[in-house]
Amino acid sequence: MALSADETAILDQYWRAANYLSAAQIYLLDNPLLGEPLRPDHIKPRLLGHWGTSPGLNFIWSHLNRVISRSEATMMYVIGPGHGGPAALACTWLDGTYSQVYPNVPQDTAGMKTLFRQFSFPGGVPSHIAPETPGSIHEGGELGYSLSHAFGAAFDNPELIVACVVGDGESETGPLATGWHGHRFLNPAGDGAVLPVLHLNGWKIANPALLARIGEEQLDALLRGYGWDPVYVTGDDPAVLHPVMAAALDCAVGAIRDIWAGARNGSGGPGLSARWPMIVMRTPKGWTGPKEVDGLPVEGTWRAHQVPLPEVRTNPDHLKQLEEWLRSYRPQELFDEAGAPRAELLGLVPAGDRRLGSSPHANGGLLLRDLSLPDFRGYAAPVTAPGAHISEPTRVLGRFLRDVMAANAEHRNFRVFGPDETASNRLEALYEATGKTWEEQTLPVDEHLAADGRVMEILSENYLLTSHVWRQDHNGFSHQDPGFIDHVVNKKAEVIRVYLPPDTNTLLSVADHCLRSRDYVNVIVAGKQPMADWLAMDAAVLHCTRGAGIWEWASTDSDGSGPDVVLACAGDVPTLEVLAAASVLREHLPDLRVRVVNVVDLMRLQPSSEHPHGMSDPEFDALFTTDAPVIFAYHGYPALIHRLTYRRTGHDNFHVRGYKEEGTTTTPFDMVAMNDMDRFHLVMDVIDRVPGLDQRAARLRQLMADTLIRHHTWTRAHGEDLPEVAGWTWPGTAGQLGVPR
Repeated sequence: MALSADETAILDQYWRAANYLSAAQIYLLDNPLLGEPLRPDHIKPRLLGHWGTSPGLNFIWSHLNRVISRSEATMMYVIGPGHGGPAALACTWLDGTYSQVYPNVPQDTAGMKTLFRQFSFPGGVPSHIAPETPGSIHEGGELGYSLSHAFGAAFDNPELIVACVVGDGESETGPLATGWHGHRFLNPAGDGAVLPVLHLNGWKIANPALLARIGEEQLDALLRGYGWDPVYVTGDDPAVLHPVMAAALDCAVGAIRDIWAGARNGSGGPGLSARWPMIVMRTPKGWTGPKEVDGLPVEGTWRAHQVPLPEVRTNPDHLKQLEEWLRSYRPQELFDEAGAPRAELLGLVPAGDRRLGSSPHANGGLLLRDLSLPDFRGYAAPVTAPGAHISEPTRVLGRFLRDVMAANAEHRNFRVFGPDETASNRLEALYEATGKTWEEQTLPVDEHLAADGRVMEILSENYLLTSHVWRQDHNGFSHQDPGFIDHVVNKKAEVIRVYLPPDTNTLLSVADHCLRSRDYVNVIVAGKQPMADWLAMDAAVLHCTRGAGIWEWASTDSDGSGPDVVLACAGDVPTLEVLAAASVLREHLPDLRVRVVNVVDLMRLQPSSEHPHGMSDPEFDALFTTDAPVIFAYHGYPALIHRLTYRRTGHDNFHVRGYKEEGTTTTPFDMVAMNDMDRFHLVMDVIDRVPGLDQRAARLRQLMADTLIRHHTWTRAHGEDLPEVAGWTWPGTAGQLGVPR
């Protein structure tokens, strides 16, 4: 529908009000409505914030208000530009959401002053869009993920349109380039839609933006090649751009609804073959701000990126220019005597939860529901004795996930995401319940593709690691850097959990726990290769609930006098090597008291004061002792174990073996040996660190070193591991101990 004169006036008023609030947040401590001439003491001592992107974001927000109100659309707003904080705060304060969430920032002069003062101020709010900003699911600081987050919100939300602003600097990143393909995984029969707005204001922080400088024809070809149907909104005159933007949004929402209708009711619309709409908006960086400062151009240049007038407290010319800039928005026309937004400028703001700041799709998990989960115990691997049976942990997990998928099909609230490796990772049982999402052409050789599939595969791994560092049969270091665990552990203890289940049944228990949890980043490290099953299901549940514990059946310190040495492990391959080392010690040094400790929940190693899952000092000391040497085999980089345990009484006794960036395509045991985490090195560590063993066990130490040499020669000659290594099983089951007698 054509934009009326009244609507144009309302849009412009709202936009001017949002721009005023955005600029004032960067600068003002006091005098929020300019009731008196600006003085230096009205200005913040430290000017922090980003003006350049804010006017464009406000322009888009004001027009989204209109299209929501006029078409009764359900929308949310994802802001990709990294520092759009002033715009989001301004618009949510204007529409009342911010004051509703934060009553201490009401819609009056006092609330406006608080809004301004708190921005980029100690004890206040950050300059970027933070999780506590109403209506936001995307911070933007780590550029490139806006489209991915937008599509994630659109999946299984059949009435939701996610307006996603892509900044022109952000558009140069690899993740964003992948994100353009997201619409190829949208099924219009049951999913919502993403409406990208590529905001080309021409500049990054100090350089031109690439997509803003390439020719219009080339840009159009690029976007159409990605599968989009772009509409262009270009200029700097609001009177011209308001009707153009309104028409573009009306057209886009209409096209989205036509696509939905064609897929949902057989109306003959484009349906699955649709080319989804998008908008390319070219407006000046720092639009409506200072044209020049100190004789240099600002609006429309990189100088508008952050604070256009940096010396307001000390430079009278800058102070005067700031006041002229703020008064150019005519705030007395926009806010009443009490400081509240005038009713007329709110005439196009949607009501209730249709407000962008109040969308339940973006705020606080309001739409979450628990998953229906089958009893994971029903998928247990049989364990008649430790190590007596072999299974592939992730293949068994796949059967569990298959039934989780089926149990939640009606509610459409469970999906599996990954690169092109669902079957490679032994999770192919999922295909018995659903297919792989695919909206493009299919060929007779294709398998498991489905328009409504709920397994999402695209080869952009980002932070999803699907290979195991200790098996490099096909892939090198780039696929499986275990430092991802270190990266996660850097985050706040309240939200991160890391689990390293050593076998199939512990993996099932951990997976069930994680699927029931909320508000955490859960990391599970598990292997897909055939491996021994150590714990029956009841023991596995108890061990996982405990998080770390003594494996009595593998230990020889049950006489109550305490261990001579603790062999600890975290991870499936480290567990295998520790148990193999324990069996060697049991055979060759039967009087040595060995305690085997397995850690499933890595954060149990931290003190309870540092992590909710952490152990108290008495609990930790009872498990690891305060004086016995601890030989710890760990899945990742050894330094992390030292970092987690450095405050403990017995930390000086910890000696950690782990990954140290050695290896390439080679045999499974050779990878372990190249990183000195093998059973033979572990036995030598015990001999070297238990007092009095150096002479008593000299021959055993030499045997360990000789076996490593023999292993090295054997693998280079035969291309496989030593038979006594490859065929090793825990004593008491059929097999060898892994060393010659």
